[in-house]
Amino acid sequence: MREPLLLPPPATSKPTAMAILASLVVVVVALLLHFAASPISKPTYHDLFLSLSDNSTAARHLRALTLRPHVASSAADAAVAAYVLSALSALPAHSASYGVLLSFPVRRSLSLAPSPSAPAAPFDLVQEVYPGDPYAAAAAEAIPTFHAFAASGAVAGPVAYANYGRVEDFEALVSLGVNLTGAVVLARYGKIYRGDIVRNAQDAGAAATVIYTDAKDYGGGAAGKPFPEGPWMPPSGVQIGSTYRGLGDPTTPGWACATGAGDGDGGECERWSVAEVAASGLVPGIPSLPVSARDGEAIHRTIGGRMAPDEWQGEEGSPVYRLGPGPGILNLTYMGNETIATIQNVFAVIEGKEEPDRFVLLGNHRDAWTFGAVDPNSGTAALLELAQRLWKLQKRGWTPRRTIVLCSWDAEEYGLIGSTEWVEENREMLSSRAVAYLNVDSAVAGPGFYSYATPQLDELIIDASKKVQDPDNSSQTLYESWIGSGNSPTIGRLGGGGTDFAAFVQHVGVPSVDIAFGEGYPVYHSLYDDFMWMEKFGDPMFHRHVAAASIWGLVALRLADDEILPFDYVSYALELQESTREIQHDVLGTPVSFSPLFKSIRELKSAATEINAEKKALEREIWGIKLEKNPLKVRELNDRLMMAERAFTDREGLCGRQWYKHLIYGPSQHNDYGSKSFPGIDDAIDEAKKSNASESWRFVQHEVYRVARAVTRASLVLKGKFT
Repeated sequence: MREPLLLPPPATSKPTAMAILASLVVVVVALLLHFAASPISKPTYHDLFLSLSDNSTAARHLRALTLRPHVASSAADAAVAAYVLSALSALPAHSASYGVLLSFPVRRSLSLAPSPSAPAAPFDLVQEVYPGDPYAAAAAEAIPTFHAFAASGAVAGPVAYANYGRVEDFEALVSLGVNLTGAVVLARYGKIYRGDIVRNAQDAGAAATVIYTDAKDYGGGAAGKPFPEGPWMPPSGVQIGSTYRGLGDPTTPGWACATGAGDGDGGECERWSVAEVAASGLVPGIPSLPVSARDGEAIHRTIGGRMAPDEWQGEEGSPVYRLGPGPGILNLTYMGNETIATIQNVFAVIEGKEEPDRFVLLGNHRDAWTFGAVDPNSGTAALLELAQRLWKLQKRGWTPRRTIVLCSWDAEEYGLIGSTEWVEENREMLSSRAVAYLNVDSAVAGPGFYSYATPQLDELIIDASKKVQDPDNSSQTLYESWIGSGNSPTIGRLGGGGTDFAAFVQHVGVPSVDIAFGEGYPVYHSLYDDFMWMEKFGDPMFHRHVAAASIWGLVALRLADDEILPFDYVSYALELQESTREIQHDVLGTPVSFSPLFKSIRELKSAATEINAEKKALEREIWGIKLEKNPLKVRELNDRLMMAERAFTDREGLCGRQWYKHLIYGPSQHNDYGSKSFPGIDDAIDEAKKSNASESWRFVQHEVYRVARAVTRASLVLKGKFT
């Protein structure tokens, strides 16, 4: 061993006054240079963003966006895309096209006979234009009422009533001895995704499905006034929608098919045939149609048999609902056309200065089944108003630290097709460079602020809500109204598949947010979702549109401008812990152990606490002045915060649903709109309860281990160290 080198002791002389003064001069000069380089601070720009709001801009955009019905790939949809492209062109903007399978009605009919021997009377299947409707001429362009991707066919059978068409509703019918084989199931909208209603009816042996908008749910009850006198669905109103249970183009599952110049059909691209799509089980195998409350009530009057349970009944004054089947007979014919059509996504990019290769994405879909004033163009109007504010900030010298991308998606209504195709095409870029995705679909449907997020973004949303005025009470902030009941703010999770965040969260693992004002609205997906409904009932002063753009933009600015990303994984760990306790309680008395998952969650909490301490250590101050940080250290720490969400995904995906990669958040197997924590574990438990076989409970244990491994991976990413 080499002998250590002995150094002389250091000098003990004290620093001179001149040396101290020189040090102070260096510090002052450094501070002056710092402030000279940043004449306006980022928070000041954020305050300026909030002050630039303009409700007249949002109203003007919404009116222009909703002049005509604009279903995906239609000429009117292309015109709306051109409008959005023009409105974003100052940033600048571009579009990307895809050739995808869409579904359109060719022929449909529905007739009802009160008994097998009686003549059948046809339904007109038309949504009525009310007297004085300013959009009466444009309403003639609306697509006929139908279910996209419904199976073509002609069916006649006795009617049976299945409430909301949930799994538990069909189980109740079985327990009551109601045989649905060959029947036409009548179900009402309101609880689960329509595609799951049709799938459940098919599994029960039904030959076809008719889904109606019950006045109890959409008509406002006995005192409810239908549009245009009130906000409620008129008796002839029909909810159109898709029954496709997948995401993205059905013919390119897991990959994209972008069109080139002149490639209106998608060009040379590997595709499934329509027959292969049908065999996938993601589209129904039986025909279906949506009908109005008035038509649904007429069908109910012909159903006999046992009286339906009290909770299955309609509003006061409705006919008594019975289960059937029969004696009423429904004759249903539907012929559809599934064809490759071109859709367009539109983008605007504001390039970041310090980290141009890190992306904060904001998205809203543009296509609508009819006029789409609420769904989705209240969100499009908010996006364009937000974009105008960002452009004004740029004119005053602001540039974001990271790149901001504004996204206008097409064909969302058919199955999140536009956003999913783009995510699949850009999966590797998004996996390595996307900071977060911020979604708004129906930005404004009424009062009340609702938010959903992956948990590390909760505090960011709460902080933003403290700076945005409540559009319905100018004396308080959104946060103050949010907690007005004395409760903590409730932020939902992003496990459902109802809108465009799904591909980002559930396929790639990008931290995401979804926000809205109002929760549901009566004229959803009907002819009456027009500018007049919004102006009279949804947002008469367009203050909610402004508030939506404000909180959406403020969250984006924080993510784009904060030197250290405002992510907090401690709350994530605490929520996973609580979710695990809940699912553990569901399987008490079984051989399943959740100890591996609890252990991995404790590790995640420890890693999250450690990285929070690292963040504080980097944010040092002297005399209230923040010191410059080591940029490489900041970058490395931000990458760990950004990438931890990816670790919750698994390349194999959920069992039987491989496209869904996220093991923490995913849709319910029986309701695409529903959000489930630990969807793989939940699916396995459902199957194990049905069979109660030891092998099925071993598979539940396997799923627990899979999630535990994913949580452990997230901990390692946060720590930034190999094992």
